[in-house]
Amino acid sequence: MTEPKTQAIAGYTLHRTLGRGNTSLVRLAMDPDGRQVALKLPHEETLRVQDAAERFGNEVRLTMQFRHPHVIRGYAGTAFGPGAFLAIQYYPDGPLNEQLARLPGRTLPLSAALRVLADLASALAYLHHLGAVHQDLKTHNVYVDEHGRASLGDLGNTYFVAQGGRVSGSPYYMAPEIYHGESSSSASDVYSLGILMYELLSGDRPYQGNSYDELMVAHMTRFPAPLIHLNPTVSRQVSRLAEQALSKRPGERPRADAIRRALLSDLGETPQDEVYEKSGVDTAPGVEKVTLVGRHGPAQTRTPRPPTESDSKAESKPTPERSGNWNPFKRRK
Repeated sequence: MTEPKTQAIAGYTLHRTLGRGNTSLVRLAMDPDGRQVALKLPHEETLRVQDAAERFGNEVRLTMQFRHPHVIRGYAGTAFGPGAFLAIQYYPDGPLNEQLARLPGRTLPLSAALRVLADLASALAYLHHLGAVHQDLKTHNVYVDEHGRASLGDLGNTYFVAQGGRVSGSPYYMAPEIYHGESSSSASDVYSLGILMYELLSGDRPYQGNSYDELMVAHMTRFPAPLIHLNPTVSRQVSRLAEQALSKRPGERPRADAIRRALLSDLGETPQDEVYEKSGVDTAPGVEKVTLVGRHGPAQTRTPRPPTESDSKAESKPTPERSGNWNPFKRRK
């Protein structure tokens, strides 16, 4: 894709490329007020494919509408058309997977890992209270600032359960019911959080595989060792909740807020209730109240088009690939 000209994107001054995904290019940019932002620009082919354009538009709308300290902040955006873009908070250290790759042993100190996980559990609790599911919680979509506080990004696959959407996920983090072809839910998000708990607190994911088939068998039939056996510094309560989060049955998994409370307790903090108020949609205390508009708004009268995936490289259910170039981080049909 040819990098867009400055005048095509609302006065943002473009700098270096930060990353490239299936649907968009991410550039470091300066906004009209002189603030550094990460600017997501859809590929030309994304705009030509309805499913791909819809997924990018979904990310723009939801990023701009959600307001929570641990959901990535959106500054400005246009959902559709040749001028589509999304300006979000810039994290100089990149996503969490890149940060981990630079650390000895690819692990965070215990307190830092607990803090990141507590922030992510808070973000999920917020989304689930709104009736939304994220569907793609993984280190690639987590951003940590200079103070060690984490935010959950990439809302392209997020949808409101009541309105429906296409099921999606990444094989290393997908719940067993998603492999079965069932609908995603808040419980499947909690399962992904359980995978992250193992990954950040033990240094490795609980299930491994060199192909989609191997990962599917692992997620559906195997049980990980107790987290406390892998890392004795983890409390029994957090270890127990991590195991429960990986239950094969969705109904046996804890809520995201229960995990948040346990993680904060391990940090020596007294967990406070996150009380939600009614105002268009529910928002957490201290968080800007939001009224959803368009097809995601509660006043919508027509049947909304459910969010869709981008293209064959980002379909909802990956199919087995046995070649040596198999990439488990890409969504596949």
